[in-house]
Amino acid sequence: MPRSVTLACLALALAACGGSAMPDPKDAVKAYADAAARGDADAIHAMMSKKGKRSLSREDVRRIVAEEKSELADQAKALSAPGVTIKAHARVRYPDGEDATLELENGVFRISAADALPAGAKTPAQALEQLRRVLARRSYAGLLRVLSPSTRSAIENDLRSLVEGLEHPEGLEVQVSGDRATVQVPGGHEVKLRREAGVWHVEDFD
Repeated sequence: MPRSVTLACLALALAACGGSAMPDPKDAVKAYADAAARGDADAIHAMMSKKGKRSLSREDVRRIVAEEKSELADQAKALSAPGVTIKAHARVRYPDGEDATLELENGVFRISAADALPAGAKTPAQALEQLRRVLARRSYAGLLRVLSPSTRSAIENDLRSLVEGLEHPEGLEVQVSGDRATVQVPGGHEVKLRREAGVWHVEDFD
């Protein structure tokens, strides 16, 4: 990504920030476009978020602006062109690691994705992150949501078959060997049990 475009992204990060009164993202875009057209490195640096300033110092921004004035000028024209669409996003991260993504619509933030209601993953890394979160929550429903449709269907069919096969557990033949037992369930399933401290637990099933 060209460094001037990186500057734009860092500067526009302020579009979704603010206090109780939500600033208009268009104001941030216009301010950045004006600063880019002037080649005003100090103004661009002032617009950057805290994270952006940790990545690029004031001197870094001045050097980039000096090296890429023409590209910044072209970018300023593009940002000011008719028909430019501006979208503001916010990400809220909770102490337990869960997060939600919001989008600004008509001056109000709307939920576009949340861990309990995940959006479709756009990259493999996002899919893996969703898997990690649902496993951390021990969420069966969440796990099904992140699986592919074919895998989800296969699991649901297997579980449905197992539920039907266990409808009358008292009529199933149980093979007991000491503290272990095996049960053949209609539908081709097998359930293995183990007794610990006098209590039987399901150890495995397929």
